[in-house]
Amino acid sequence: MTKGGGHAMEPWLGLDPVAGVAGVMLLALMAYAVLGGADFGGGIWDLLATGPRREQHRQAIAKAMGPVWEANHVWLIFVIVILFTVFPTGYRALGIAFFGLFHLVLVGIVLRGAAFAFRAGASVDSRQWRVWSPVFGGASAVTPFLLGLAAAAVSGGGIRVGAGGVVQVDPGRTWFSPVSVMMGFLTVAMCAYLAAVFLTVETRGDLQEDFRRRALGSGVVLALLAAALLPLLPTGMPQLWAPFSQPRAGPLLLAGAALAVLSAAAIYTRRYLVARVSAVGQVILLLTGWALGQWPYLIYPDVTFHGAAASGPSARFVLQTLPFGLLVLLPSLWLLFRVFKTAVR
Repeated sequence: MTKGGGHAMEPWLGLDPVAGVAGVMLLALMAYAVLGGADFGGGIWDLLATGPRREQHRQAIAKAMGPVWEANHVWLIFVIVILFTVFPTGYRALGIAFFGLFHLVLVGIVLRGAAFAFRAGASVDSRQWRVWSPVFGGASAVTPFLLGLAAAAVSGGGIRVGAGGVVQVDPGRTWFSPVSVMMGFLTVAMCAYLAAVFLTVETRGDLQEDFRRRALGSGVVLALLAAALLPLLPTGMPQLWAPFSQPRAGPLLLAGAALAVLSAAAIYTRRYLVARVSAVGQVILLLTGWALGQWPYLIYPDVTFHGAAASGPSARFVLQTLPFGLLVLLPSLWLLFRVFKTAVR
């Protein structure tokens, strides 16, 4: 598989169809990172619930996420469908390289959902609760860690795709390098931070103060992990670091720092809606920076988006039909959140 080239495609409305589809995938990943990440984070706080109000914490988490949590995976499914529709050779390479990882993520998502459902009707003192509650929390922590490893793997250079599409994986560089492990932990911390911030809006009184403290604590952990990751990028993922060493990256870095400070200040001063918006902005900027460093590679350094694109009008067809699909999907999701989130408040 070649790095560049690929199948030439005519522009659509002045837009490169391949770049347009890649942008759509990025937007879907942002939606999944924010909504799915907050749900994973809820499970993490369920696992870490302590103190005299720990069961109240778990009840608040269940009420906040229970009605809508499964809907968030629609964005991950959306990305996978676009991937094998428009970038089939890239999908094949990832399917081989991530065979074990994808199955572990799937097991984590299924176990998490099953555990959440199985413990729902059980009393806190029952064996059913004691068995399934740790499964729910553990799967909520392990799954985003694995997704963080996946993001690191496509950027780290440990997956090589040679002539004839032969895929080779260097486990040390792909799964066990310091930068990969750090990105896994960073993803977990980001989920925990999002959930704590979101729960400050969903709760009141003492519970709100508890989640405020958790938001402040997880925000500090997130900042420390990000600071520890940065020195590893120049050697571990030089292509991700390169854009940020340029002066033009200044506005993005400043915006990220400003949102981090704003989010922390808003939590500290109990302006929780501002904190929620700024926390979402942090995630969006983080993924934007990752995408800028990753482009034009789908799998660094051998597979580009253009090289992996299907022949024919696949990318253009997706862009043309996507608005019609969104006309069904977005109102449906809005109605779901409107009805069920209003019902639990």
